[in-house]
Amino acid sequence: MRVTSLIENSRLETAEGLVPEFGLSMLVEHGGSTVLFDMGSSSAFAENAGRLGMDISTVDAAVVSHQHFDHGGGLACFLTANIRAKVYLRDAPLADRRFKALAVIDRPIGLDLEVVERHRDRFEFVSDRAEIAPGVFLLTAIGSAHQRPRGNRKLYVRRDTGFVRDPFDHELLMVVREGDGMAVFTGCSHSGVLNLIDAAIEAFPETPIRAVFGGFHLIGLPFYNSMAASRREVEDLGREILERVSGPVFTGHCTGKKAYPILEDVMGERLRAFPTGARTEV
Repeated sequence: MRVTSLIENSRLETAEGLVPEFGLSMLVEHGGSTVLFDMGSSSAFAENAGRLGMDISTVDAAVVSHQHFDHGGGLACFLTANIRAKVYLRDAPLADRRFKALAVIDRPIGLDLEVVERHRDRFEFVSDRAEIAPGVFLLTAIGSAHQRPRGNRKLYVRRDTGFVRDPFDHELLMVVREGDGMAVFTGCSHSGVLNLIDAAIEAFPETPIRAVFGGFHLIGLPFYNSMAASRREVEDLGREILERVSGPVFTGHCTGKKAYPILEDVMGERLRAFPTGARTEV
């Protein structure tokens, strides 16, 4: 399995010509299939793919991990560039989602719902475990044994009675089974990265996790580069991940610049950044 980072907040130093942006997008090549996991905030993921010699029009399936613009902002571009692949979302209300903070910030952060409605026939809404390509699974049964990120407290969704804190019933994770192991793809881990990892373990018991890819949402206010957890909490999180994962952990985006070095102190070389343009094989 080969994984390429098409979008992340930063760029690999040697990847001149690629455009980073606040968001996440990875191209996963596995067993003869190509799966796009998230699409960043704009069309930049497709432009970067082209510069890397990868053709978005040949992608076999696309996944949007949750209904936020920095993971599905490139939907319109993808649906134009690729006329055949299904796009998978978790089965949950398509709704107005917002970031609210400091009593004055009220910013839309959801998907462009008009794009979804115009191309409704291209979408598959998943409510249970689904195999979207050979060995590639989407999971929606996510528990709550572990604390969710405190940064979620600023994230809201519109309901009939007004805005309420987003329960993230629209988040899913992707698992790719490779040989006797598996890789877990988490998007932003709004449900808590440990809850997502445990969901994969429950779905595929006695299958070692060889790698994890995605953000952990430890960032507080992105424009202040703050951290929505204590140092001790982040250290404990790193130790718990190591107990569950036998291979490398590739993270970035909403994990945040402050949390990353703290995790690195605990996880050492097992923790790896995955900026725009990075590639790895599992």
